[in-house]
Amino acid sequence: MGHRRFKDRNGAVWDVRDASSSEWEFMPTDPGAHAVRVPAPGYQKDPFEVSAEELQRLLDAHHPSGGASHPGRPRKPSPFKD
Repeated sequence: MGHRRFKDRNGAVWDVRDASSSEWEFMPTDPGAHAVRVPAPGYQKDPFEVSAEELQRLLDAHHPSGGASHPGRPRKPSPFKD
C-alpha cells in the first residue's frame, strides 16, 4: 500500500493513498475538507512514483472545485447573469 503527502498549488496538504489497484484517495489534512477519489493512472500503481505535477493534474480533474481555486485572484462577474 502506497502513501504520500502532497501539497497542491493552493498550499493545501493531502495524503495520497492507493485505495485499490485502480483508485487513489486524496485525503485532506484540513479537518473541514472532503476526501477525493480518483482513478489511478494506468502507468503507475504507487503514488511515490508520480511527480507532484501529475498528482496536481489528477486532483484538478476530479476535485469538485476542479482544484483550480486561486486565492488572491478575484473572479470576474459573469456577463450572462441577470
